[in-house]
Amino acid sequence: MAGLAALGLLAVGCSTGGLGPRDEGPAPSDPVARSPSTGAPSATASAVSRVDAVALLKNDPEVSERAKADLRPCAAEAYAIDTSYGTVTGNATAPDVVVNLMTCGDAVGIGTYVYRSTNGTYENVFAKEEPAVYATIDRGDLVVTQQVYAKDDPVTYPSGEIVTTYRWSGSAFTEHDRVQNEYGRVAGGEDGPPATSAPSED
Repeated sequence: MAGLAALGLLAVGCSTGGLGPRDEGPAPSDPVARSPSTGAPSATASAVSRVDAVALLKNDPEVSERAKADLRPCAAEAYAIDTSYGTVTGNATAPDVVVNLMTCGDAVGIGTYVYRSTNGTYENVFAKEEPAVYATIDRGDLVVTQQVYAKDDPVTYPSGEIVTTYRWSGSAFTEHDRVQNEYGRVAGGEDGPPATSAPSED
């Protein structure tokens, strides 16, 4: 009799415990339970509100008339303009815009400009109009590179470059660092290594 009672208690414990392998069942297959995707972000997350760089330059009184004369389509509606968006003035409301104006034939920079959004309009806060100048954004700094040409240098092989780093001081850009690089003529590809004659067959 005692054995039957013990067997009955064991049966009740197994049916109400809920910890046996039969109660676990298969692993959940609901997609919600899976780990989130680590794929590329959506286009809306990285989208930038583009500006009309050509209109900015044309309507900017800080852009010289000479530069505006070179502001013309190179082919159809294609202008020799590069535009970059980023933060160089600490503006948290809208990205700053860096515009590089180049020549059509050789793509040599003739002017670089920085525009800062203020109350929905863009204000010119930096302009440099000199031959072979080009600006980029590098980790919050404005980096302006200017090619240096000697008297007989071809356009494709300058003698060197001056790289100037500017930082925003709250109301204007101030020079932070300057590096001058001089190119070797062999590295530039103009002179090349000296020619070697064929070995003698004597």
